[in-house]
Amino acid sequence: MTTAREIKRRIRSVKNIAQVTRALEAVSASKVRRAQAQALATRPYTTKAWQLLVHLAAQPALDEALHPLLTVREEVRHIGIILITSDRGLCGAFNYNVLNKTVSFIKQRQRPSHLVAVGRRGRDLMWRWGYNIIAEFSNLPGQPGILDVRPIARVAIDAFLSEEVDEVYLAYTDFVNMLIRRPVIRRLLPLRPTRAGAETAAEYVEARETAPVTEYIYEPSPQMILETVLPRFTELQVYHAVLESLASEHAARMIAMRNATENAQELVGDLILSYNKARQQAITREILDIAGGAEALQQMMSEMRV
Repeated sequence: MTTAREIKRRIRSVKNIAQVTRALEAVSASKVRRAQAQALATRPYTTKAWQLLVHLAAQPALDEALHPLLTVREEVRHIGIILITSDRGLCGAFNYNVLNKTVSFIKQRQRPSHLVAVGRRGRDLMWRWGYNIIAEFSNLPGQPGILDVRPIARVAIDAFLSEEVDEVYLAYTDFVNMLIRRPVIRRLLPLRPTRAGAETAAEYVEARETAPVTEYIYEPSPQMILETVLPRFTELQVYHAVLESLASEHAARMIAMRNATENAQELVGDLILSYNKARQQAITREILDIAGGAEALQQMMSEMRV
């Protein structure tokens, strides 16, 4: 049976853990506000850039001379996935959800996959599960800039242009609000917009809305604009995915630490109740021992008088 001293030691340990989780919750709460503001600030620009790409890619003048990043290959032999997870744990099911969706997508596509792992958690688990990791990036700054993400996009672009992969996808967690975070998979390359319903395993790929295309006259030509815009647009998509994942990570960690603190406080209450019961039982045993000893002493004194 657990003694009162052991229970008291456990109460002290749980209270110390609750202090740590409360501190982590406060740190994540301060970080999530900055990450959320940064992610929301990039959404309008990313949306407009996507609309510009859709419009440029649909111009009749481009039918004969597509940019390499827009070329849709008839046969998809290999796929590349930029998998964005966290470097640290203690964030609930944040990493598991996006990893589970990525693994299901790979199994549905039934194609050899090349992974670019952003974050140590995803890298370690995918390597342990036997997937091919061609590059890994970790320890990104708390508030990353476009220059921090550019090497990630460069790896994907080079792999696509060298035909090492025929499609590149982004797998990350989309930040909806503090309580809702959705793991999504979006096609990054080729950048030429297609209907998601035409893709294999389309139920895993996030569809993008495209506006009706009206022909405009561009100065300089659409080809020259695409030469400049497409690499930067690819970097922007990766950058936006990193920001969304970062905001989701901090929100998930804040919620997880809040739940851990509440569970610790509830456990302390249960342990205090168990401690009081154990202490009461010990006191009762001591009283019974004293009473028993007094009774034995009284009997012995009675026998001596006789």
